[in-house]
Amino acid sequence: MRKYKKDRELESVHCNWCGKRLMVKDGIMREGGARFEIAWDYFSEKDGERHSFDLCEECYDELVNQFRIPVEVEEQTELL
Repeated sequence: MRKYKKDRELESVHCNWCGKRLMVKDGIMREGGARFEIAWDYFSEKDGERHSFDLCEECYDELVNQFRIPVEVEEQTELL
């Protein structure tokens, strides 16, 4: 769950699963976390709804470790 200041700067992020507050400094999330967003479409029972949530890295790992088919992982070069 994200909260924004009046100027739309990121103020806080909480993991929707465990409730942990993730570190945010100067409007930037400063620790591992993932943002998920889905706009449901015509073939869904949720047609017309947008869902979004945040997970801390630990909860993300816990979730994907339960998948029957593993997530696709590819190495990414970090650009500075």
